[in-house]
Amino acid sequence: MGAKYNRVLLKLSGEALKGEDGDSDSTIDVDILDTIAGEIKEIHSQGVQIGLVVGGGNLIRGLAASKAGIDRTTGDYMGMLATLINCMALQECLQRQGVESRVMSALRVDEVAEPYIRRKGIRHLEKGRVVLLAAGTGNPYFTTDTAAALRAIELKCEVVMKATRVDGVYDADPLKDPNARRFKRLTYMDVLKRDLKVMDATAVSLCMDNKLPLLVFKMTEAGSMLKAVSGEDIGTLVGQLPAN
Repeated sequence: MGAKYNRVLLKLSGEALKGEDGDSDSTIDVDILDTIAGEIKEIHSQGVQIGLVVGGGNLIRGLAASKAGIDRTTGDYMGMLATLINCMALQECLQRQGVESRVMSALRVDEVAEPYIRRKGIRHLEKGRVVLLAAGTGNPYFTTDTAAALRAIELKCEVVMKATRVDGVYDADPLKDPNARRFKRLTYMDVLKRDLKVMDATAVSLCMDNKLPLLVFKMTEAGSMLKAVSGEDIGTLVGQLPAN
């Protein structure tokens, strides 16, 4: 099975690291991390260059912290540090499975991560290293979705692959509505006009302005990452094509 894409940006939610139900007592489930690392190893073995952005919602969200009384800017910086913790944990699992990786952070934490420098990130990818991109954009008020779109553009990735708990984008929540309909293809404007919550509007607009495709697929199905990079018809593809 050959790869359709040479360089991809994979976006994972922080909540996914707690397990499929998100109700684990632990904020990071090592078994889940090992499974994710195994899937990444599989597509890495196909010669695919991989950048990866992980959210921090399993530990803290800036917006939620602000509602609890913490200053929003402070809360967002706390969330950025949470993504660094997740990247460090995932790097450890990748290293155990023999996949060389680097953590690059938008915030300077030199003891545990390299500072994010675009050209150096590209060089790591060219050398076959998985690049884990921590601390979002380095700025408050921007989500890790926006960071994923921005880094994908900067690193010249061919697609953003967003791994979720459902197998694509639906017109309603499929976990609550059994009649929800899955879209196979959507345009960027479809997503924005219908407020489909694929990614935040800033991230979708960045993808649209730079003609960067966005593939939404189910992370918990074994082999789904390999199917995604191989161009199989899974999930929902958001791009220039008209919606079905």
